[in-house]
Amino acid sequence: MPSESSATPSYRFQPYQRPNVSETELLHRSEAYYQHLDQRRSVRDFSDRPVPRAVIENLLRAAGTAPSGAHKQPWTFCVIQDPALKHQIRVAAEQEEAESYGHRMPPEWLEDLAPLGTDWRKPFLEIAPWLIVVFRRIYEPRPDGSQRNNYYVNESVGLAAGFLLTAIHEAGLVALTHTPSPMNFLTKLLDRPKNERPFLLIPVGYPAPDARVPDIKRKQLEDISAWY
Repeated sequence: MPSESSATPSYRFQPYQRPNVSETELLHRSEAYYQHLDQRRSVRDFSDRPVPRAVIENLLRAAGTAPSGAHKQPWTFCVIQDPALKHQIRVAAEQEEAESYGHRMPPEWLEDLAPLGTDWRKPFLEIAPWLIVVFRRIYEPRPDGSQRNNYYVNESVGLAAGFLLTAIHEAGLVALTHTPSPMNFLTKLLDRPKNERPFLLIPVGYPAPDARVPDIKRKQLEDISAWY
């Protein structure tokens, strides 16, 4: 086990306090939270009903509370509402998706996707009132042009994306984790700097009145855990 660093901390430390919760309350809270999150679904049928910007701002603040390597917070959330830009993103994404479905994906991948009924068409990229593109920041540029690396970038940004998805569900909205591959077109369309790489594209909004989702089941606890 590695020894702790002997460096003198530069942060001012303060006591950490949370209310003392009984075991009964712990069980109740954990069960209620699980039941709540178990209702979360990926949705592809969005309503164009507007969502206030203040709501999206709060969702991003929640995502920003995620832990990160050395507290570098190596993420940028690009939020798109402009219809013209959403159209450009849809056109570029569908070009990549058509190529993937037609040539890039191996037969096994296509076979696994078939029950979900997905294809290269992505109308939700224009219908959803908001798109959030999560970028991972590989390094931070210094004023002199040099670079200072960030740490555990993929892990940190993945955690922030998870916090964002749970915040969206908690707010009463729906989302979809969309990963057109490759996603370099997002860097160009959004004119992002060289230290950022696209990680995830998330449409956010209300479900359409006639929205449908696959009748699927999640793995049971014994299938996703090992106890020692």
